[in-house]
Amino acid sequence: FYEFAPRSSASEDDKEDSAWEPQKKVPRSRKQPVLKESKPKRVRRVKKTSLQISDGSEGVAVKEELNNSVAVAKVDLEDRKIKLDTVQTLKTAKTKRKNSAQSPSGQRTKKLKVDEETNRASTMESGHESAETPSTSATWEGACKKEENGDDFTFGQSPLKKMKTETCPQGQPVRLPANATNIKEEVEMNWDIVQVLSERTNIELWVCANIIRLFNDDNTIPFIIRYRKELINNLDADSLREVRQTLEELRAVAKKVHSTIQKIKKEGKMSECLLKTLLNCKTFEELEHVSAPYKTGSKGTKAQRAKQLGLEGAARTLLENPGQLNLLSYIKPDVKGLSALQDIETGVQHILADMIAKDKDTLDFIRKLCQNRYICIQSSLAKVSSKKVNEKDVNKFLLYQNFSCNIRNIQHHQILAINRGENLKILTVKVNISDGVKNEFCRWCIQNRWRPRGFARPELMKILHNSLDDSFKRLIYPLLCREFRAKLTSDAEKESVMMFGRNLRQLLLTSPVPGRTLMGVDPGYKHGCKLAIISPTSQILHTDVVYLHCGQGFREAEKIKRLLLNFNCSTVVIGNGTACRETEAYFADLIMKNYFAPLDVVYCIVSEAGASIYSVSPEANKEMPGLDPNLRSAVSIARRVQDPLAELVKIEPKHIGVGMYQHDVSQTLLKATLDSVVEECVSFVGVDINICSEVLLRHIAGLNANRAKNIIEWREKNGPFVNREQLKKVKGLGPKSFQQCAGFIRVNQDYIRTFCSSQQTESSGQIQGVAGTSSAGVEITNEKQGKKKNKTAGNVTLKPDPLDQTCIHPESYDIAMRFLSFIRGTLCEIGKPEMEQKINAFLEKEGIEKIAESLQTTVHTLQVIIDGLSQPESFDFRTDFDKPDFKRSIVCLEDLQVGTVLTGKVENATLFGIFVDIGVGRSGLIPIRNVTEAKLSKTKKRRSLGLGPGERVEVQVLNIDIPRSRITLDLIRVL
Repeated sequence: FYEFAPRSSASEDDKEDSAWEPQKKVPRSRKQPVLKESKPKRVRRVKKTSLQISDGSEGVAVKEELNNSVAVAKVDLEDRKIKLDTVQTLKTAKTKRKNSAQSPSGQRTKKLKVDEETNRASTMESGHESAETPSTSATWEGACKKEENGDDFTFGQSPLKKMKTETCPQGQPVRLPANATNIKEEVEMNWDIVQVLSERTNIELWVCANIIRLFNDDNTIPFIIRYRKELINNLDADSLREVRQTLEELRAVAKKVHSTIQKIKKEGKMSECLLKTLLNCKTFEELEHVSAPYKTGSKGTKAQRAKQLGLEGAARTLLENPGQLNLLSYIKPDVKGLSALQDIETGVQHILADMIAKDKDTLDFIRKLCQNRYICIQSSLAKVSSKKVNEKDVNKFLLYQNFSCNIRNIQHHQILAINRGENLKILTVKVNISDGVKNEFCRWCIQNRWRPRGFARPELMKILHNSLDDSFKRLIYPLLCREFRAKLTSDAEKESVMMFGRNLRQLLLTSPVPGRTLMGVDPGYKHGCKLAIISPTSQILHTDVVYLHCGQGFREAEKIKRLLLNFNCSTVVIGNGTACRETEAYFADLIMKNYFAPLDVVYCIVSEAGASIYSVSPEANKEMPGLDPNLRSAVSIARRVQDPLAELVKIEPKHIGVGMYQHDVSQTLLKATLDSVVEECVSFVGVDINICSEVLLRHIAGLNANRAKNIIEWREKNGPFVNREQLKKVKGLGPKSFQQCAGFIRVNQDYIRTFCSSQQTESSGQIQGVAGTSSAGVEITNEKQGKKKNKTAGNVTLKPDPLDQTCIHPESYDIAMRFLSFIRGTLCEIGKPEMEQKINAFLEKEGIEKIAESLQTTVHTLQVIIDGLSQPESFDFRTDFDKPDFKRSIVCLEDLQVGTVLTGKVENATLFGIFVDIGVGRSGLIPIRNVTEAKLSKTKKRRSLGLGPGERVEVQVLNIDIPRSRITLDLIRVL
């Protein structure tokens, strides 16, 4: 069931996984099967049809491969073989559809886009849903696939939904065949994508091959990290994202190379040598150089104009047979550009300069030369600093007004700062290549690459020397500068985006403060401070506006006290925007006077970045209709403390304000990375399917806005989800989406017990019986789905499954049940201390490796099962992380002294330092040189190597610059 995927291309992700329709307007080949539009059928039905793989030898290959790498119980072998055949048939159908527009001979030889790994699926015991999980396998790319006969897939019934097999359904490690790392790409190049990916990311070949397969199979990062860990050798999410980004870059290069080849072929300029060179290109820069001479320029270059005058022959003769060259013979007094000897020499010089600058060997030599020489980047204040530029802006770039640094040592943040200054027309930037490099380059050219074949007269050598000078100065030097700066900028942008991602993760995983009634305060002067009181379940209890900073503070204090007492609220959350300091001082003063007695009131400051943008969004309008946008931001500020993740996902990540130069970097890269981080955080925390919001659901791995909407609609129409299996009934949620999201969606058992008893479908006492009969509930679901034509709820009684409240994936339920029988545990003990005792005792006795072996699964999968069974029902791993800093008093900037030791909270981490809120209204900066490995705590769970938002630190004041409001700090330790 969920090892089949509905779509092969990632670009179709947003479309619903509804039944596959054949593409129209595609000429069909004679043997194309007639596929009617239909709803998906149960996979099991296929068993009844005996299918043949057209080529007998191919079938043997599949079986042999299975025997090599898969340990399968004999009982299941026959069953699986049939399923395998089905998979092969479906895969071929897919290939066939893709190639239907091509000639029949082309169809027969085209290989699959990506061949899948064979895998060792655990032997299933009958009686649980996982019994139907097929162990998929396909022949490796060595063997070309032959097309099967049309009647192979014309079953007597409407066909299956177009599916894609999932490699390693049980997350089993695989012994790869010899050519396992050869992955067939859509666009073929002369280099191996796995090899290049491995070199660029410093990750083993086999891991890269697995990652490519997993991504080609439309697996999401959270799913891979949690349930396919052994296939990626325990990589973390950031590394996985980096690999995906590099992979996309390589594929983009390959695509562009092929479109360039088509263009050049059209113009009839393609040679075998050029084709080979183009197919060797691994970067856009390389491609640019190889294809540059074949570009059709709108305005001809100097060299092109000289060629049009017929001087190309003269230039070639100068190099190949200088003795025969007579430049005087080219003079034509009445033609502009050929009227004097000087004009002809200049024309020849331009042609030679162009040839030199576009020669691969020459460029390789100069690049290699630059690697070993001192090349520096310099920035200075622009001479004609335009009048529009603000003086304040100029002062921001004080550091870079006379700056010089070796390009090998320059920091990423310095590059981004220089680029910003240049864009604002405040700085001029240049790359300095020393004269020594130029002289050595010219010497090498004259003596080696561009040495004339034969004696050249001094006047001809002078032309050659001038050509080299001109080529270096006018063409090669600007090219090198562009290359160096493009590389530096690209690296700096990537690092900046990664840093933003790390900060965002840390912020999203801030520990929630549940079970408190909170008062959110959005500070303001003239328009007053907006108040919102929210209940422990995030419901809005009351909203109001108070004017604290217009001389009415005393009168308003009474109102605030009355509100806090009425709602028994003792925690105030203040947004850190305009008037934050004054509002904080106001509350601190009242707290110190014990004004709110008998309540012990505390307050905390929270970032309000993005709150105002969210408050006027359609999302906020839908969630809080009729409420003034200003009051909505006060609600958002309070909810950020109560459940940071649920609130912050509503805001576009780049507005959360924990980045560095985020407006200067590639917005597509930034968006992709941040969306991926949000998906990772939401998925790992998990959502309760029956109470979570649509916004939160969108960010679960495998879901999108459309699917989340359908789930909410289904829930509103049919009542709560009783178990995970019911998700399959939701429109647009196919097997692949279910596989990706199922492990991150929880079904709270208490909620279901209440629901079941109120519906009188089953008494809650029977839940304990599920241990023996949980498969029965699933059987009913599956049967129903097979019989009913549309995915609507029926009157079938559904049984809750206690495993649905854990992080265990449904594909591993069978293993979990067998593990439970090993330790003599029951499902009603999940998350209780008795369960933990039983598991620990059994692990001590047997050892985790041995248990995994006897369950025929991997240690990683077993670890997920152990975690799922032993974690308490309402477990939230965010509780290990930092809570907001609650305070009762205040300090101001003037009170600080050098040497004062304070505790503070990290607000933002950048590449040049860490900003820390020490409660004085201005963040202090710990320069990056003061953050050493020794000062970072070892015991605490570290989410990333450095420090990130939300962490509490002890710091010492090193320097206070009151005019510029700057505080420099030293890190003492992480608390």
